[in-house]
Amino acid sequence: MKNIFFDSWESIIRTFIITILAYICLIIFLRLSGKRTLSKMNAFDFIVTIALGPCLATVSLNKNVALSDGVLVFLILISLQFLITTLSTRFEAIKYIVTNKPILLVYNGEILSDVMKRERITKDELFAAARSNGGTQLEL
Repeated sequence: MKNIFFDSWESIIRTFIITILAYICLIIFLRLSGKRTLSKMNAFDFIVTIALGPCLATVSLNKNVALSDGVLVFLILISLQFLITTLSTRFEAIKYIVTNKPILLVYNGEILSDVMKRERITKDELFAAARSNGGTQLEL
């Protein structure tokens, strides 16, 4: 329980500097990799988005992780995501593995309940998605 509230000024300054530098490196890598890295278009995009937060936290708070190690992790994750998305635009087999296919949930104003059950989507989620995309009503 020693040092539970305060370790040292050196620790505070290190955390402050490393967090800022790691954050700047992360922003640079994300800007270089393009908009897709932060979108949740498929499972691989989502994995990268979720993985970046804990990596930043670990680099910021774990005294045993050097900034260069954290920056390398950022670079590897973003590079893998960039590689997979690039390959998926060039090869149908990889695109098939990586991307989700659009599913028709409403046809001619009728909700396709069987499809919604198979996709595990509720009517509330369907209505929310329709509203967020400018839909005002679904014919029922």
